[in-house]
Amino acid sequence: MSVGKRHNYKNLKIWQLALEIANNISDILLNFPTHEKYSLNSQISRCSISIPSNIAEGSARTDKSFSHFLDVSLGSSFELLTQLHIAKHRNYINQELFNQLENKIEEFQRMTMAFQNNLK
Repeated sequence: MSVGKRHNYKNLKIWQLALEIANNISDILLNFPTHEKYSLNSQISRCSISIPSNIAEGSARTDKSFSHFLDVSLGSSFELLTQLHIAKHRNYINQELFNQLENKIEEFQRMTMAFQNNLK
């Protein structure tokens, strides 16, 4: 990428998939027990929102800095997957929904790592 040029995050497939994941998460959190509102529910919501947000923020930076924001986004995706394991264990989501979300998150991780490698 030439000096001064930045990525348009809205055109990035990784951002589009991350936004889809965040929206999926928002929908499933509506069915979580109310006693989880300020704990697991809040944690899952914040980290799912962090994934596309860090891509958007980093896209306005240099490639080196953008790569750091992609690292943060990836970290949030691994955190989200761990929290979904906990939600499944607590029977807040079923195995089928967990598998669907896990597949999307893992696809996001693969795509983001490949994109990140092309920045270097």
